[in-house]
Formats: sequence, structure tokens, C-alpha cells
Amino acid sequence: MSVPPIRRLPSVFILVAMTALGPLALNIFMPSMPGLAKDFDVEYGFVQLTLTFYLIGLGAAQLVYGPISDRWGRRPVLLWGLGIYCIGSIACALAPSIVWLMLGRVLQALGGCAGLVLGRAIIRDLYDRDRSAAMIGYVTMAMSLAPMLSPALGGYLDTLFGWRASFAFCSLAGLAVYVWVIFTLPETLAQRGLGVGAAALLRGYGALLRSPAFCGYVLQTAFTSGVFFAFIAGAPFVVVTVMGLPASAYGLWFIVVSIGYLAGNFLTGRFAVRLGVDRMIAYGAVAQLVGISALALASWLGPLNLPGIFLPMAVVAMSNGLTLPNGIAGAISVNPRAAGAAAGLSGALQMLTGAIAAVLVGYGQDHDPSQYPMIWTMLGCGILAVLSFVGAAKFRASRP
Repeated sequence: MSVPPIRRLPSVFILVAMTALGPLALNIFMPSMPGLAKDFDVEYGFVQLTLTFYLIGLGAAQLVYGPISDRWGRRPVLLWGLGIYCIGSIACALAPSIVWLMLGRVLQALGGCAGLVLGRAIIRDLYDRDRSAAMIGYVTMAMSLAPMLSPALGGYLDTLFGWRASFAFCSLAGLAVYVWVIFTLPETLAQRGLGVGAAALLRGYGALLRSPAFCGYVLQTAFTSGVFFAFIAGAPFVVVTVMGLPASAYGLWFIVVSIGYLAGNFLTGRFAVRLGVDRMIAYGAVAQLVGISALALASWLGPLNLPGIFLPMAVVAMSNGLTLPNGIAGAISVNPRAAGAAAGLSGALQMLTGAIAAVLVGYGQDHDPSQYPMIWTMLGCGILAVLSFVGAAKFRASRP
């Protein structure tokens, strides 16, 4: 079954906005986590479950959004997701306990991931493999304003009005994007692919997972995401609890990290077509290990300070901007007719790996209240990312 081709390309700005909602909700809450532990009188590791459940919700929903968008189209599925996001954000703002907040975060994530998955799938609907990597890079570069500014915004909202104000802001942002999509976003899926039944989902995912190329790309992106989520799980605790600084300090210095991520995505948009997906991933993987090693050395050789934490992380973030758009483009190009399913499965594995990394950091910091659980988790994920890509590259080289 097919639909008439779209008459015009969707605005890049609406792709940025719908993709940014998930990272906005993820990062705006980070500066409030140490204070929330005192507010609800629970351990910091328990508060970190609000991050873990959010990532699990993002991952689980992506397994569904991709395939059903291949069957029913990008636009209607996106509208349902945005509605759920708004409801979840309101539930978080009104949560009377940490348990209710966790449930609201799951609901918020179930809706917020719609923009992440469908933004990638819409780009793949419109562009070829290398060009889609460049477009994902440009969209992610612009979208990085959300994680760049949201921790600082969240820190100041928390200081002035309390942590609930951050979720109220997410509610308003979600409503604005919902209205924008209704009036301006056309349907981009020209040909229906996988069916929506459970058997069809399993067949589609099974076909993708039997592809060594797909597995190589998604494992590389998953462990790369694990590096980032280990940092955002542990850094607020290090800055606020270990160093005794206000939440706004974390928010302001996180802008440095976001600038690094923006620079990496700009380089992807500039050079992905010329150099190709695999070479960009290789450069990014090396840069990531360099940044993590610099963070470890800065922590071991001198007193803990904000430049020593955030400047090396900016290098790591730049490497993320090189590897993630190219890894995603490679994964969703293995079978273009199942681009939605591939985007959903790759995104789910990213979120699952990030959730596991966050749990490891939280458990470690409950037993060792320092920066080292965060650093060791980041280093382990970085090494696994390199090994995954190298293994997949060798397998592809051995096949015609």
C-alpha cells in the first residue's frame, strides 16, 4: 500500500523541535536530582531510578513506534506520542511522591521518544544513506540546544520555583510542538512496510538482528550512549554532593558539554557525505577514548574541579556527535523499507544500555561517594563501543 508523495519537504525546524522534546525532559531534571533525594528523604541511588525508568520507557516505546509508523505512517503515530508526552509531563509536575514521579517519568518517556524515532525515520524517508547521516547530524546539531540549555534552565527553575517547575515547562513545550505538527508536518512515508502484528514485529526485528552490519552499528551506538548516560547519572552527584556546589553550577558547565556535542554534529553534517559513515565512526570512537582518559587523569592527578570534569567531557560529547548520527544512519540503512523498525530497535538498545550504565553509577556512588564509579563505567562503555565497531568492520571486510 502506498500514499501520494509529499509535495514539500518538512521544515527542518519542526524536526528539531519534535526530536528535542525527549532530551529536554531528560536533561532539565538532572540538576534537581540531588535536592530531590533530600525532599523525598531517599537515597540518591533511588532518585536515579527516575532516570533509569525514563530511559527504559524511551527504549521500550521505540520498539513499538518504529514498526507501527512503518505500517500506519509517521504523522498519526507522532501525534499520539506527543499527546502522551504532555500527559506524562503534567503527571510529573503534580507527583506527590517519588514513586508517582517515577510512574510519571515512564509515561513522559513513552511519549517523548516518538520524536526521536520518527524524526530519524522521516529523514530516512527523504534522503539516501550518507545524505541521511549528514541530515541527522545537522538536525542533532540544532537540537543540541535542548540539552545545552535545559540543565541550566532546570537548575535556575529549581532554585527559584522548585523541581516541579521543570516539568511544567516540559508540558508547555510539548503542547506547542503538538499544535505545530498538526498544522505543518506532512506525511513522509510513501510505501508501507512491516505489518503491525506481533508476529510481524518479531519477524522484522529478527531479520535485523541476523544482520552483522546492523548489530555492529547498534552495539557501537548503544555503548557510546552508555558513556554519556553514565556521565549525566553521576556528574550531578559529583558536583552537588561531593564538591558542595549549587545545582546551577552543574547546569551552567553542562553548556560546555553541549557545545562539544554541537561541534561533533556539525562535523558530521560537513564531512559525512565526503568521508562516509564508517570512517566518521572510527574517528569518533578514538576521540571518545581520548576524552574519557583525560577525564580519568584529571581526577587522579589533581584536586577535583569543574574544568577537569567538563572540558574532557566536551571532547567525549564531540565524539558522540561524530559517532551517533553515523551509527544510526548505518543501522537504519541496512533495510530502508524497515527504517522505522531499525530506528526503534537501535534507539531501544541505546536507552537500555544507558539505563544499565545509570544503575551501575548509582549503585557505585551509594558505596563509593566519589567520581570514580562514573569514570569506570564510562571507560568500560567506551572500550566496548570500539570493540563492537571493530568486530563488525572485520566481519564486513570478510564478506563480498
